[in-house]
Amino acid sequence: MSVLSDTKINEWLATQSAWRLQDGKLALSLQFQDFSMAWGFMSRVALLAEQQQHHPEWLNVYNRVEIALTTHDANGLTEKDFTLATAINGLLGDSGN
Repeated sequence: MSVLSDTKINEWLATQSAWRLQDGKLALSLQFQDFSMAWGFMSRVALLAEQQQHHPEWLNVYNRVEIALTTHDANGLTEKDFTLATAINGLLGDSGN
């Protein structure tokens, strides 16, 4: 598994409205109506992550969810990160645009 080039990363980010690069990781900040909705979303992401065998770094405080994606084994961003980010966009009903 190889780390993606800066060009590839920037091309993907240019198609996204919410994802950003932060500390070398794909990052997403979300706010939901309440804790239950935030937790429900995290549960759905957890199921995707298990299917893909690729797990996010994340933080939940009440109705906020912060997600960071990186491939620790590769020490950077790989296709696994973009695949999971795209699946997360699907849960949000968002193609990224």
